[in-house]
Amino acid sequence: MDSRAGERPPDREDGGSAHHGPQRGRRVRVGLLADPGAPTDLASWLVRDLPAVLAEQVDEAIEWVVSTETREVPLDERGRVPLESLAREQRERQEWDLVIVVTDLPRRTGARPVATVVSDRTSSGLVSLPGLGALGVRRRARGAVVQLVRALSGGARHARGRRPVGIPRWSPLRLVEGEAEAHLALVGLRGRLRLLAGMVRDNRPWRLVPYLSTATAAAAATGAYAIVTTTFWTMATSLSPLRLLLISVVAIVAMSTWLITYNHLWDRPPDQDARAEAVLYNAATAITMIIGVTCMYVLLYLAGLLAALALIDPGYFSAQLQRPISIGTYLKLVWLASSVGIVAGALGSSLESEEAVRNATYGRRELERQRDCAAGAT
Repeated sequence: MDSRAGERPPDREDGGSAHHGPQRGRRVRVGLLADPGAPTDLASWLVRDLPAVLAEQVDEAIEWVVSTETREVPLDERGRVPLESLAREQRERQEWDLVIVVTDLPRRTGARPVATVVSDRTSSGLVSLPGLGALGVRRRARGAVVQLVRALSGGARHARGRRPVGIPRWSPLRLVEGEAEAHLALVGLRGRLRLLAGMVRDNRPWRLVPYLSTATAAAAATGAYAIVTTTFWTMATSLSPLRLLLISVVAIVAMSTWLITYNHLWDRPPDQDARAEAVLYNAATAITMIIGVTCMYVLLYLAGLLAALALIDPGYFSAQLQRPISIGTYLKLVWLASSVGIVAGALGSSLESEEAVRNATYGRRELERQRDCAAGAT
């Protein structure tokens, strides 16, 4: 897939060296090399208005030509994007002046997570989508690409540890410069929380329900049985809302824990240096699973409520309980039935393959990392 916002210029006048930044009065080709999936969708959205945005915010004297290509971005032996070699290859193949890689792989420099990387030596940059957080990703991605192009075009440098222009003062992003690269690093607790939120969003936890069909079926069948069993009617009406809430939380945590442990989703790296990084990945796994199971719980509750209202006659319900009923009585019954159903869903998930569970709970790049970890452990 290759889409372009404008005509490609016939040839380059200087015969080469793009890494000193583009010159005024020229066409400058900016290429977005995107991983398949969410990065490709984002790059396709960016390419439509990026030329106008670059002209307005970077240099209106330059004619900006922006194109995008979808490609499986390779990883090196450390599981990182080899930015410099990739940029050189793309510049020769596509004749791009500036190369921006868009990936959903988390990026770190030392112990610090980063949102963007800029390499003057190869006129290239990288945007790591998890580093942009979970909200306003398109807006933040456009701002990140503009910042990268501005830096690669000879824009003003910023002091080490300072915020670049256009970054809000409350943002956890700070400039960190290395020997060959500069990074917008996520600093402090807020930075780590933003990265964690971005990793969870990349895992798309709402996919758990359609992927785990056996577990969902087991949960629904058990919940339906509980709804039509009179013993559950009496039990549900005798429980307080606070106790029902506690039962719900325990059921969701229990199913999440079962899915993680049974399918070996918890990282236990033998390397001491990798353990700090594993904490972040394990937290993303746990939150992804809890959100996914909660989505399953909500769907189960709504389906159970419709079934209860359709199947259980109010007069018969009242006669069995020997008390007047209300809509709250139905709500409490379905509440308890859904909690029991979720626990049964955990047992039903044992029939799913480990690969199916991983597909349901991890994004593509995280799946690759998990497989590499498993291969290294064997």
